[in-house]
Amino acid sequence: MLWIDRYLDHLRVERGLSPATLDAYARDLGAFCGFVGPRLAKPQVLGTADVAGFLITLSQKGQSARTQARALSALRGFFRFLMAEKAMLDDPAALIEGPKLGRKLPAVLSVQEIKTLLATPDAGTAIGLRDATMLHTMYAAGLRVSELVNLRVGALELEQGYLRADGKGKKQRLVPLGMQARELLRRYLAEVRPKYACPQESAVFVTARGRRMTRVAWWYRIKYHLVRAGIHRPISPHTLRHSFATHLLENGADLRVVQTLLGHADITTTQVYTHLRADHLRKMHARHHPRA
Repeated sequence: MLWIDRYLDHLRVERGLSPATLDAYARDLGAFCGFVGPRLAKPQVLGTADVAGFLITLSQKGQSARTQARALSALRGFFRFLMAEKAMLDDPAALIEGPKLGRKLPAVLSVQEIKTLLATPDAGTAIGLRDATMLHTMYAAGLRVSELVNLRVGALELEQGYLRADGKGKKQRLVPLGMQARELLRRYLAEVRPKYACPQESAVFVTARGRRMTRVAWWYRIKYHLVRAGIHRPISPHTLRHSFATHLLENGADLRVVQTLLGHADITTTQVYTHLRADHLRKMHARHHPRA
């Protein structure tokens, strides 16, 4: 594991990867270490058969093609590091082709479903106001779950109408906020947070115990409100973010603007939403065009 630990330290210090990304690398590389055993102590003895055998094992265990592709990507980065460190001469993954990935379109909520969900929490109670504020902020700014729960009070600029989100790789971006989200944030900060937040807590959103909301706890709160809103489709924790991007594009927003708002480094990541928009346009055409 020594080489893996050194590589993870390199990713943490030199590349500034987020803890979640580092955990994913650690899991994939740890699984590979378990497969090749002590031979990893001498990386130069590893070959293409080792990488191929590892991927076959993942497949036999029922791991998805996406999981296998992620593991292969982690190994390629690891081997590049080992070659830079002169620990191996050739990349044993160079001749390995990744599994074919079908394009997976993200689940989104309709505009009406979003309206219903946002109206579900009882903003007349402390917990309800907190949940309503979190839902509105997440959807209004297109935030990742981690960005929402780690949002700091000092990152809010409510008078100017925006917030500063800390994205992947510690990249910060400015995101505008709508009027309703801003008003809810003002109410929450004035009426609820002072009653619960511990003195040293910098996060905007806290639990009844005064500590910052966790990703898991917030996902349970979302599922609770989805059931109350009568929305029973399987969705992911990022569904509000996907809905944010899709609704912007459906209403004519430029793809580059959506890329900036989402904090995507590569526009190809954002382009998945154009498929959703195309489906929306086809439906509108079929519904309204006389020759459709």
